Amino acid sequence: MDLGLKDRVAIVAAASKGLGKAIALGLATEGAKLAICARGEEALQQTAAEIKTEVLARPLDVTDEKSVCAFIAETRDKFGRIDICVTNAGGPPAKQFADTSVDDWRKAVDLNFLSTLYFAREALPLMKERRWGRFLAITSVATLQPVDGLILSNSVRSAVRGLVKSLSNEYAPYNVLVNNLCPGYTATERLQNLNLHPEAQIPLGRVGTPEEFANLAVFLASERSSYITGVSIPVDGGWTKGI
Repeated sequence: MDLGLKDRVAIVAAASKGLGKAIALGLATEGAKLAICARGEEALQQTAAEIKTEVLARPLDVTDEKSVCAFIAETRDKFGRIDICVTNAGGPPAKQFADTSVDDWRKAVDLNFLSTLYFAREALPLMKERRWGRFLAITSVATLQPVDGLILSNSVRSAVRGLVKSLSNEYAPYNVLVNNLCPGYTATERLQNLNLHPEAQIPLGRVGTPEEFANLAVFLASERSSYITGVSIPVDGGWTKGI
């Protein structure tokens, strides 16, 4: 299947490792041009070296609005347009509600909600102008089914889900599709840091790979996803129990 991604221009945030890296490499395999960012410059440059298409790589803190704006402007100036934007950021720490502080909540909002908002404010108008675009937010299955001990993620990332649904309605008339990807337990550094062993809870009996998650993201970024917008799709091996 030709996904129609050759020479499309895609931004992928937090692309130095894990899910973001897998998506960037998947898009590049389909011929897209990439603008990637992450906080760690060394790992980011290593990812850039693996990308076989034209790539712009910049170290960036996605909680810094001015830096996000400058990165998107540089991407537009270099490539002439932005077709695809994938927002991504690490999750807030695992805590019970009684153990959280107000500062914990502020940091979670900055990291997961406002970072998505910054990319949306800059990228969506450019897509609207060209009457084509794909905006993908990476959140978590916690937006579909709360995970015990992850109250910060359960709450703040659910706000991103609400933003995505609202934006999808607003930008649909301009052929700009906005969707939410909800990774479940995936073999990433974050899963290792949380020290979780969830295989027994997953109907498929194993955690997913970043590449399996990236397959969905690449499809939703493509021409072939032309009638899909406003949805939150779990990639979780059947872990989510809701109908």
